[in-house]
Amino acid sequence: MDMTAAGKDSPNNKRFKSGHRKKDGYKLLLAALPFLVIAFAFSYVPLFGWIYAFFDYHPGIPLSKSEFVGLANFRDMFGDSRMGPVLVNTLALSALSILTAPIPMLFAILVSEVRSGWFKRLVQTVSTLPHYISWIIVYALAFSMFSTEGAVNTMLIKTGIGGSPVDVLGNYDRVWTVQTLLLLWKSVGWSAIIYLAAIVSIDSEQYDAAKVDGAGRRRTIWHITLPSIMPTFIVLLLLSISNLLSAGFEQYLVFSNVMVADRIEVLDLYVYRLGLVTGDYSYSTAVGMFKSVISIGLLFAVNLLSKKFRGQGIV
Repeated sequence: MDMTAAGKDSPNNKRFKSGHRKKDGYKLLLAALPFLVIAFAFSYVPLFGWIYAFFDYHPGIPLSKSEFVGLANFRDMFGDSRMGPVLVNTLALSALSILTAPIPMLFAILVSEVRSGWFKRLVQTVSTLPHYISWIIVYALAFSMFSTEGAVNTMLIKTGIGGSPVDVLGNYDRVWTVQTLLLLWKSVGWSAIIYLAAIVSIDSEQYDAAKVDGAGRRRTIWHITLPSIMPTFIVLLLLSISNLLSAGFEQYLVFSNVMVADRIEVLDLYVYRLGLVTGDYSYSTAVGMFKSVISIGLLFAVNLLSKKFRGQGIV
């Protein structure tokens, strides 16, 4: 009998391994505990504030002395004349963001095909850097470049290419396109990181076999790289669809002006103005609840579709 094998299968050894795994599990739990506390404090504790949606609350008056109005705030929401345009703006900007979702994936494929190591690192650094720039700084840069007295208009007029200055940031008809391009510029490098990680995890033997079969770069990308990262793209796309009503807040707050305010007032910005600008806390809470419930419903809906067509869900 092999004594080494017997020692490995002994009850004492099994108990030692089980205790070691439990100890490692406790360490991992303690390491994750601060993040769980933060998530609970900032994502779940505020849900208790939803109770304000059912009262006619005014600052300075205790909630216990406020009038209970039930679903009146929700009924007012469906009769609000501003709700329709706000939803249109939110859905349009979210739809444009979803339509541009393949661009980070294509960008990641192009970066992965670069053979020069230093140039690849340079491209990744330059493309990821805008993610760390706040929207206030982005607005300042955009204003200095694209305002009527900005660098672009000044250069076009001095070179004789352009006539009168073009107000890019105040163009009512093109504001959705401008904001989508700014969002894409800011996020494409950061979003590509996920796809680059998926590309790195592809088995290199598949590429070696493709080279042996005489496949070029285009066929290798089409038959190996793209199918391998497509599940990642589908998961991220479904998550984007579930966040359809979360078009953003900071971007549209800083880029809002008199000429385009009606076109970029999204749901989050509308809730902010209702609550903190006009002081209508009860009604703004009701609108926020509406957005959260719809987002949860969309998440479960896309999860069911994923299970039906892909055989696995995203949650």
